[in-house]
Amino acid sequence: MARTGPNNSGLRVLVWLGVVLAVLTAVLAGGTLAGQASWAPKLALDLEGGTQMILAPKVEGGGSDINEQQLNQAVAIIRQRVDGSGVAEAEISTQSGRNVVVSLPGTPSTQTRALIQASADMNFRPVLLNGSGAPVPTASLTPEDQLPKPTAAPANSSDTNWITADVYRSFETLDCDNPSQEKQQRSDPTKPLVTCEPATAKTPAIKYILGPVEVKGSNIVTSSFQLQRGSQGAVTNQWAVNIQFDADGTTKFKDVTQRLNQFYVAAGGETGNDPKAQFAIVLDDQVISAPRSLAVITDGRPQITGNFTEQSAKALSDQLKFGALPISFEIQSEQQISATLGGEQLRMGLLAGLIGLLLVVVYSLFQYRALGFVTIASLVVAGSLTYLAIAILGWTENYRLSLAGVAGLIVAIGQTADSFIVYFERIRDELREGRGLVSAVENGWKRAKRTVLASKAVNLLAALVLYFVAVGNVRGFAFTLGLTAIADLIVVFMFTHPTLQMLARTKFFGEGHSFSGLDPKRLGVVPLYRGAGRLRTPEARPEVVRAKNTGAAAEAARRMTIAERRLAEKQEQLTGSSNGAAKENK
Repeated sequence: MARTGPNNSGLRVLVWLGVVLAVLTAVLAGGTLAGQASWAPKLALDLEGGTQMILAPKVEGGGSDINEQQLNQAVAIIRQRVDGSGVAEAEISTQSGRNVVVSLPGTPSTQTRALIQASADMNFRPVLLNGSGAPVPTASLTPEDQLPKPTAAPANSSDTNWITADVYRSFETLDCDNPSQEKQQRSDPTKPLVTCEPATAKTPAIKYILGPVEVKGSNIVTSSFQLQRGSQGAVTNQWAVNIQFDADGTTKFKDVTQRLNQFYVAAGGETGNDPKAQFAIVLDDQVISAPRSLAVITDGRPQITGNFTEQSAKALSDQLKFGALPISFEIQSEQQISATLGGEQLRMGLLAGLIGLLLVVVYSLFQYRALGFVTIASLVVAGSLTYLAIAILGWTENYRLSLAGVAGLIVAIGQTADSFIVYFERIRDELREGRGLVSAVENGWKRAKRTVLASKAVNLLAALVLYFVAVGNVRGFAFTLGLTAIADLIVVFMFTHPTLQMLARTKFFGEGHSFSGLDPKRLGVVPLYRGAGRLRTPEARPEVVRAKNTGAAAEAARRMTIAERRLAEKQEQLTGSSNGAAKENK
């Protein structure tokens, strides 16, 4: 019959860890051979350098200068475009309240330059079809012979004859939860558009097929937000966004709402759900809101209602007010910039990391002797996992490692070593209580893993809060801090513990060799543990052993639970009663 137990279980877990490392290495190697990835992580602007462009805003039609609010909104739009084009760790700011400074790692492509310079593109399109933001599984895709085949030219922007086979297939395969970052060209306003409305805290992502543009964002005079008034004129607790169109926009929007309202009524009004009763507000080819037309708007002053908070209503109002500004940007100057921190700072950071790692190694070997090599091996495995993850993320998500991220990796060395120290000390406590090494490893693990999980949960929570609250390079620090916490958990569970399960059954560690780090004399174990279930009494220097035993006993008593302490007191009372009876018999 095959032998089962901790030894075989530990071996299986180590094999699985080896498989994970092999798969990650193979994925990165495949990307490198294909010329799409690199074995070295991508570096951010502060370490690699890049291109700095100073942009001057230009109002189309020779209008007046823009104010600070408009400039800030323009910066937000540029940042959204840069992030959407897949450029990571970009720095975008204003200069002297007039210009915009854009610093990008590496050399931006021609498409990226054009995207940054272009004016904001806001418009209103009717909705033809909507659905879940998730892509349709391959097995469930509509067969080719059942795809839509328009039979006539579209009569208006709400006509479903705009939906061709290619448009419908694009709609089915679009994944709004993981949108492509390759789109860098504007859509044709005279053709249908397949796009997404991003997910929010309250609503999931939605994808749409939209008809051609009917009203341009430049027709918006202004927008505002306020608490909605009820039918009796009383103010409610619901927020609403108000839009005011110019004369041309008022006429166009009246025609649109007349058509959309027909779909609304035909679908049953409030109880209906015909997507063709909706119009989508689109900014840079992305839907920011898609309300239904509940009435015909003749005065050019529509009101958008829904589940708005004050913050979300203000955000939509600002997008409508400033997002449609006909502002483009002219590149005043462009120059290659060296790394803002440079290779010297990176070398110093890496040197600091090596010094910290060396100190951890020296401490581990001094404190735990041969057991310290398990710490060293665990750190190597954790470092390998983290390095592969960063390199793969640089390839797939365009993640770039900044100096702040390097600092997060350095800090993680000590936090990772803490997990191993907690585990080793738990094992030593179990040995001091007289258990064998195999039993001490298992019992120590049960106690240690709770502490390790709690510690890493705190680390991950801190990293998440810092990542979402902070801006700039601080987010790089938070990201690597969280990534190394996850790698630490994987290593402790899949390498450190299985390795100790196997080492506990070896003669060197099992018999408590003086260089194993589990020497009974050093730990003050009574009776002294020799392995294989054999015990021996203390030998030379009994006063030293007694001193260590006293300290160990005090520490064990301090760690007792209430139940364990009561049981010990009861046993002492029974022992005292037995000794008294023995004296009386004498």
